[in-house]
Amino acid sequence: MSTPFDRVVRGTVVTSSAVWPNAYVAIRGETIAAIGQGEPPPAAETIDHGEDLVLPGLVDGHMHTSSSTGWPGIESATRSAAAGGVTTCCDMPYDVPKPVTDLAILTDKIGWVERTAHVDMALYGTITKTGGVDAIPALAAGGISAFKLSTYEYDAVRFPRIDHPTMLAAFRQIAGTGLPVAIHNEDQELVERLTAQARAEGRTDPIMHCRTRPPLAETMADLEIFEMALETGAHVHIAHSSLARGFELADLFRGQGAKTTGEACIQYLCMTEDDIVRLKGFGKCNPPFRSAAEVERMWGALLADKIAYVSTDHAPWPIERKQGDDIFACGAGLTGLQSFAPLMFSLLAERGLSPTLMATYCAERSAQLHGLWPRKGAIRVGSDADLVVLQRGDFVFDQASLVDRPEMRWSAYHGRRMRARVAATYLRGRQIWDGATVLSQPGDGRFVRRSA
Repeated sequence: MSTPFDRVVRGTVVTSSAVWPNAYVAIRGETIAAIGQGEPPPAAETIDHGEDLVLPGLVDGHMHTSSSTGWPGIESATRSAAAGGVTTCCDMPYDVPKPVTDLAILTDKIGWVERTAHVDMALYGTITKTGGVDAIPALAAGGISAFKLSTYEYDAVRFPRIDHPTMLAAFRQIAGTGLPVAIHNEDQELVERLTAQARAEGRTDPIMHCRTRPPLAETMADLEIFEMALETGAHVHIAHSSLARGFELADLFRGQGAKTTGEACIQYLCMTEDDIVRLKGFGKCNPPFRSAAEVERMWGALLADKIAYVSTDHAPWPIERKQGDDIFACGAGLTGLQSFAPLMFSLLAERGLSPTLMATYCAERSAQLHGLWPRKGAIRVGSDADLVVLQRGDFVFDQASLVDRPEMRWSAYHGRRMRARVAATYLRGRQIWDGATVLSQPGDGRFVRRSA
């Protein structure tokens, strides 16, 4: 006898609006065909996760696969995503050796995604330091989900600072595409001067990373980009605000008619300056960790619905690049894909907050901003059957469990107690993680074009 569904996944289903005990998600092909509670319908396969939470697969709106290893990093980073319940990665364009600055490079990268990714991927595009504005329409037509520009320069080719006239021209072009443009928001002159002064004084200890990138460096950059948003009509998005004030400024400019938003990386919801002193290079990221009081203000911004979404800014560097006594010589970036789901659930649980906020800010909202919703980021009929299953309990996050390449197996969250672990991940209806092993193969992931 034929069955109406290919697979039924049972558990406690969590959407952005409700928690449904004793519920199910029924799958036909690669999409969700039915959702309900109680006795599940017949299917070729039924997987019962008991009381475990079944959430939409996470959509990480900000991560880097290829900043240190080039496009071969797509395979290993997305393997980590599968183990972490992240079913869609929105990958930054600042790749080694060439960033995604034109349609030919984008097409090449899409080929790498289709051949090597374990989960689905959307892609950002960017522009060259000079003369790249004309490539914007073709990149948008090529299916990118967003643009990324920077007010701070890490590398003149891979990660350049875009000067004000060029950024203004780029914003005008991007406004015509309807795509958002995310900005790395730090003031170049201020950071460079403070860093030079610290070095001259022999202060290269970890806390100086925070002191040389003060809050003012962020808010000065925020004001520049938001003024240009107001001038051009472009949707300008802070790629990572470590400060609640960043979201307040976005809200202020929206009130004046601008399209302005910002995201919070998960580390800014839990890590403080004390943590970089403890972790040294393994706690270095940009912007840096802030005070415990600022973490509380960040939670206030989230609960006031001023934050667009929560991301990881996963940026894996080999262990050797995170070691040493000179904090300024260490690579900037954290690993975060495999810890994303358990950490976000834990942070919510520790504050007595509902896991619906995780479905909202780590799946639905990021999918919406990147033009992927409702195909991605939702448990609803017609959406891709992307799911993450969380087993609640008392666990300790161990960096030895990371499934990335060996030189990337480190985590700022090593040893942290977690309230959940990822028991299963499903990508388009197929199980790709069983709690211990990645079941997908390179190339099972797909490039996902922006649809709106």
